[in-house]
This record gives sequence, structure tokens and C-alpha cells, in this order.
Amino acid sequence: MTDTTTTTDHLLAALTSGVDIADLSQPLENGMPCSPNHPGFRMALARRHGDVVRADGGSSASEIITTGGHVGTHIDALSHVSQDGRLHGGWDSAEAQRGGAFSVHGIHTVEPMICRATLLDIAALHNTDCLPAGHGITAEELSAAADRAGVEPGPGEVCLINTGWSRWWSDPQTYLGMATGVPGVTPDAAHWLLAHGIRAAGTDTTAFEQIMPGRGHTIMPVHRIMLVDGGVHIVENMRFDSITAGAPAEFGFVLVPLPIVGGTGSPVRPLALLGR
Repeated sequence: MTDTTTTTDHLLAALTSGVDIADLSQPLENGMPCSPNHPGFRMALARRHGDVVRADGGSSASEIITTGGHVGTHIDALSHVSQDGRLHGGWDSAEAQRGGAFSVHGIHTVEPMICRATLLDIAALHNTDCLPAGHGITAEELSAAADRAGVEPGPGEVCLINTGWSRWWSDPQTYLGMATGVPGVTPDAAHWLLAHGIRAAGTDTTAFEQIMPGRGHTIMPVHRIMLVDGGVHIVENMRFDSITAGAPAEFGFVLVPLPIVGGTGSPVRPLALLGR
């Protein structure tokens, strides 16, 4: 029997010694960038202070929120993409979505991610704060960034890829890059990620993968490779400015999707846990 009086909770000890938390999410607000493939975010006050005043003078306010599951910083469920009528694992996509919610691979089946994460800074690899529009991130670049940082993504972990593109978040037209393109992962880089056995990969753009000028979100081969072929989740619209300046390239990571039963994605607020 374990003597609970002498057992040390190593996690609690680490937290007690001090942990810096870096928020890797973008704020949710009206007018923020949103892929044209998804309904956007909208918040409005449904009840304002003064609409109803209680006998004791108290009042309350509350809002109504409408949003797609793939808006703001979010994670893709494996039900998000199909290929030739099949989801990851060969499930029939038409049958799986019968009734208006997914019976397999729904976002509610994605376990909370509390694990090691590695950050591959592709912008820094090119001695820039932000990759150019339409830049395709190759497997060679991912490998070079890993070597430069002295880290390697591992099985069951999360790999984050910095392009610097989040600097354009406040300029939705530039951020979405429909005319100019957006930097992102190429198919060979996606295969490199799968080869490392990761459970999820994330970046600071709206589509994760390379978007060519004028093409928009019409053909998305990397989503098929990651979600359908590999069963690896994608996290999009992240923000890395709090961990790219002198922070370690590996750290504790926390991400918890909302349990939206049968959904294809969920807003998230991923956190990097940095030891002091």
C-alpha cells in the first residue's frame, strides 16, 4: 500500500514552484477573420443592465453568441473532412452524419490534451518575423527548425508551427489572404508530421496548410492527409507571440475541446505551461 503521507505529487510540486502560462488563442470578437467556408462569430447583448431592475436595485446583463465550430482558435475533429465518401478509419461519411450529428469521430470524443508540445519556428528559420504570403512549409524546413531548436516532436504529443502570420489578425482581408495567399504546411510536411506519431498539430493561420494566391480554400490536400489518412487533429488560428521570444521550444501544453456531441470542431483556448 502506498504511504500517502510521504508520496510527493510531482505535478503539484511543479505548479507550486511556479509556472508561467502563455495563452495561445486569439480573442473572440465581432468582425474577426473567418474562413468563408464557415459561419462567423457574432455576440450581442440579449439583456442589458436596466432592462429589468430587481426590487433591491440589482440588475443583470447577458449575451447571445452564434458561431461556427471552426471559428477563432479551434480544433478540427476527424469528422471534419472526408475523402471519397469516407472518414478516417473507413467510416461512411453519409451514414455517420445521419440525423444531423456525427455518430463517429465527433468532437466530443476528443480527449483533453495535457502533454508535451514542441514549437517549430519556421519564421525564425528564415530570419524573419513573418513568412511571406503563400509560402509553402516543406518537410525539410520542419526538420531544419527541429534541429535548430534541439527538439523533436514525439508520439502522442502536439507540434506547433509558427509562421508569424498572426500579426495580420486585426486585418481580416490580409489574414485570410484570398488574393495573396497564406503560408502553411505542404503535403510532404504533413507526411513528416504524421511520421512522428503526433496527435495534433497547430499553427497561426486560418487553414493550417499552404494557400496559394487566388485559390482560397478550394482544395485542401493537407486536411485530407492529416484528418482522414493520419487521424491527426488540426488546430488553427493560434497565436505564438507570447512564446517565440526567448521561450523554450518544448513545454507543457493544455487543450480541451468543448464536448459538442456530434460536432466537427470546437473553439479552444490552448495554453503553454512554462517553467520558471
